[in-house]
Amino acid sequence: MSEAPRFTVSQFVSVTNQVLETGLGDVVVFGEVSSFKVNQGKWVFFDLKDSESSIGCFMTIYQLGGFPLEDGMKIAVQATPKLTNFGKFSLTIKRFHPLGEGSLKKAFELLKAKLQKEGLFDPAKKRPIARNLERLGVISSTQAAGYADFIKIINERWGELKIQVAHTQVQGLPAVDQIVRAIEYMNQYTDNQVIALIRGGGSKDDLAIFNDEKLVRAIAGSRIPIITGIGHEVDESLADLAADLAASTPSNAAQFLTRDRQAEIHSLKLQVSRIHQQIVNKINFEEHKLREQIESIRTKIFNFLQLELQKIQQKQKIIENLNPDIVLRRGYAIIHGHLSENAIVHLETETHQAEAKIIKVKNKE
Repeated sequence: MSEAPRFTVSQFVSVTNQVLETGLGDVVVFGEVSSFKVNQGKWVFFDLKDSESSIGCFMTIYQLGGFPLEDGMKIAVQATPKLTNFGKFSLTIKRFHPLGEGSLKKAFELLKAKLQKEGLFDPAKKRPIARNLERLGVISSTQAAGYADFIKIINERWGELKIQVAHTQVQGLPAVDQIVRAIEYMNQYTDNQVIALIRGGGSKDDLAIFNDEKLVRAIAGSRIPIITGIGHEVDESLADLAADLAASTPSNAAQFLTRDRQAEIHSLKLQVSRIHQQIVNKINFEEHKLREQIESIRTKIFNFLQLELQKIQQKQKIIENLNPDIVLRRGYAIIHGHLSENAIVHLETETHQAEAKIIKVKNKE
C-alpha cells in the first residue's frame, strides 16, 4: 500500500486526464445514440453504445449545427477521453457525423438547406476554372486509386504542369481538419491557380466527410478557385455544391483541367495544313492576277506599237510621194533652169537627161 502512487482526488483526476491525453489524444468512436438530452439550451448529453458497452458523451448545442440528433441514430464522433471532476468517464466531442443511409440523408438535406440559405452555393459566386494551367494544387490521399488515375491522366494528356500535392486522409473524421488545413495552407503560401480536391468512389459513409459544414465553408471561402472530383458520377456532396466546379470523378477533373496533347497536335496539324493551303491559294491567285496584268500590259504595248507603226507607214507614204524618183517613174520629167524664152533648161526623166531651149512661155489661165 505504501509503495503505490498517492494522489488527492483532484490530483488523480488531473493525472488520469494527462495519461489519457498523452496515450490516446483524440479518438474516433462509432456507436448508437441513446439517452439524448439538452440542458439549459446550451449543453448536449447522450450515451454512445453498442451491443455490449456504453459511454457518456458531452458537447455544446452549437456543435449540433442544426442537425436533429436523436436516440437510435448511428454516428461517428471525434472526441477527447476525459475523467470529469465528478469521477465520471466521458467523451468530450469535437465533431461528429452520422452513419447509415437514413441519418446521412437527413443530415445532408438539413445542412444543404442551411448553407443554401446563406448563399454558399450561389452560382453567381462561382469563378471560372483556368484551362491553360501552369500551377495546380491537389488535395488527396496519394495512396488512393482516384489520385493515381488523376495524375496518370494529367501526365498523359498534357505534361509540363507544376503540381503541388497535399497528402491528407479522404475519409474518417480526422480527414476534415486535414483537408481544411491543406486548403488554408495553399491559400496563404502558394501561387497555385486552381486547387483540385480529389477522392475516388466509396460508400456513403466513406464520402460523408465531404458533407461536413467546416469543410464546405472552407471550400466556399477559398481565395483560389476549387474543382472537386469526388466519388462516382451519381454521387453529390455539399463540397461539390460549394466548389467553383464539380467534376463527376477524379478522372473527369483531370480531363477538364488539361488539354489533350494528341488532340492539340492534330489540331495544330490541321491549322498548318489549312494555312499552307491558304498560302498556296494566295500565291496561285496572285500569280494568275500577275499573269493577267502582264498580258494586259503586253496587249497595250502591242496596240501602241501597231498604232505607231501605222503612223510611220502613213508618213512613209507621204515621204515616198514626195520622192522625185517616184515622180519620174510615173512618166514625169524634172526641169532645171529659168523659164524664159530662148533659155536653155536641163530635163531629167527616169532614164534620160537632156537640154532644151525654151521657145515660148505663158502663164496658166
